[in-house]
Amino acid sequence: MKNGVVIVGAGHAGVQAAASLREEGYDGPVILLGDEKELPYHKPPLSKTFIKDVAAQPQPLRGETFYTGHSIDFRPGSLVESIDVPARRLALAGGEDLAYDHLILATGSRPRILPLPGTDLAGVLSLRSVADARAIREHSAGCEDVVVIGGGFIGLEIAATLAAGGRRVTVVEALDRLLGRAVAPLIAEHVRKRLEASGIRILLKTTIERIEGDNGHVSGALTSAGERLPAKMVIIGIGVVPNVELAQAADLAIANGIRVDQQMRSSAAEIFAIGDNASYRHWQTGGDVRLESVQNATDQAKLAARTIVGRGSDYGAVPWFWSDIGDMKLQMVGLTAGSDRQMLSGDPADNRFSVYHFIGERLVAIESVNRPADHMLGRKMLGLGFSPTPEQVAGGAEALKAALAALPAA
Repeated sequence: MKNGVVIVGAGHAGVQAAASLREEGYDGPVILLGDEKELPYHKPPLSKTFIKDVAAQPQPLRGETFYTGHSIDFRPGSLVESIDVPARRLALAGGEDLAYDHLILATGSRPRILPLPGTDLAGVLSLRSVADARAIREHSAGCEDVVVIGGGFIGLEIAATLAAGGRRVTVVEALDRLLGRAVAPLIAEHVRKRLEASGIRILLKTTIERIEGDNGHVSGALTSAGERLPAKMVIIGIGVVPNVELAQAADLAIANGIRVDQQMRSSAAEIFAIGDNASYRHWQTGGDVRLESVQNATDQAKLAARTIVGRGSDYGAVPWFWSDIGDMKLQMVGLTAGSDRQMLSGDPADNRFSVYHFIGERLVAIESVNRPADHMLGRKMLGLGFSPTPEQVAGGAEALKAALAALPAA
């Protein structure tokens, strides 16, 4: 009797791994362990539609019948305490011992902690789970002033959503621009201007010295410039850290995440890591990366399943990301690391434009604002290894489509 595959983590990566194992014809036991009591759900809506709509419910990744119908043993509320690598066994909270043939670690990440006085006050929150989103929604119902610490994607998504709901929002960012190294400076500046035009106050090159409270509840935040910002809610969004403690305690290789090879294997051949917690050598940049995106989690899960059934290949998925911030849909494809030339397509004044990134003549990434056609074409171009000329980029979507259509003849 097979012990089968045990998957630790029931987010996007873990659920996709379970589904892909069945799609690939794996007929052994598949056990999916989730630490939350919820049915696995989509996370991107939590910072947008969920927190602004009191009636919104989590959107399930799969219906409950999917798990039973595909003989996937989904166990919510399961906490893994340790891994015995030589014995291929897990110790679960409560005393249960669980054997496996293959183990997939899809443990994700958690919000980075801000070591400041006052972070333990009621109303100081971060967003990672549906429980966090419910808390933000409940607190926002009774407050007018909100401080968001961190000008990254998650902080700006929440800031835009709460501001649209009538709150006075201040974003505090330690760097000299929003979105750090996540997007081109031109896009970061465009986002800043549109958010400020919508009424959001943005403080750059500013940090928070302490969070103040009244009767155990947050009442304000003191900046490095000495300004006191009133706040009935403070959102901390300064990035995440990968959940590697379980793997680290089992002596698996760790390097800004669980180190994996091109087939998603960890340093123990029967243990895989996928999603936010997996660090690997990227095919495009040649450097080590750990990507936090639904696409990366999904594609790595599919590859881990293929590897387990003996049909694995080197990971070569083109990375892509998205973020909805106010009236701006940001879509990114590829990685900008090492790019030395940029080309603008479209006009930022129209709130519709793209920035093409090149290394020499080679296209490596496209960042778009409200230009979904550019994004989809970018995914095709990078997937095919095709780099457009400046004239083709200037010609817009039609010129790029024509260039792609001509590839087979060429």
